[in-house]
Amino acid sequence: MDVDTELLARTIGARVKQERQSRQWTLDQLATHAGVSRRMVVNVEQGTANPSVGTLLRLSDALGVGLPALVEPPTAKPVKLTRSGEGAALWTGERGGRGLLVAGTRSPDVVELWDWTLMPGEEHSSDAHTEGTQELLQILAGEVTIKVGTQTFLLAQGDAISFPGDEPHAYLNPTTQPARFTLTVFEPAVGTAHRTETPHA
Repeated sequence: MDVDTELLARTIGARVKQERQSRQWTLDQLATHAGVSRRMVVNVEQGTANPSVGTLLRLSDALGVGLPALVEPPTAKPVKLTRSGEGAALWTGERGGRGLLVAGTRSPDVVELWDWTLMPGEEHSSDAHTEGTQELLQILAGEVTIKVGTQTFLLAQGDAISFPGDEPHAYLNPTTQPARFTLTVFEPAVGTAHRTETPHA
């Protein structure tokens, strides 16, 4: 991992550990709630893993804090300013594309703001998010193909789309030019199901 990626991994690990311990959950309990392996939880907390966005979503949902909270240091501030280039790179494409989480709100109703770049031929596929999730996307440059369930849409610069994020979906750049878009994700009632549950051993 490069320096920025290593710092981000340590920040995420510290936050996951803090949130887990505040609930008095064991590693196994968090792994069970999140549907990931105990080894993955250990690696994330130690800052030695570079987990996928899907894994981070499972962990943040289980902890009831939302994905944006995981990329902030444990001592959060009321106002968070993200300068250009300082977003958390949670996805990196094989050809240099990146998905940067640049801003977000706290749970229970979480809103995420992303800055995405897809290089020619790159694709990012996502499993269905929690029920009620909505995504809003606008193309800043280039063209992007959006797949939502069985539907496919081609968007050019300036085009925008909103769609249910609780269906499998994907973003693709089938062209020969880089594409860039902003993405807003609204995920309601993050973690509320877990707050009323007694953790299983």
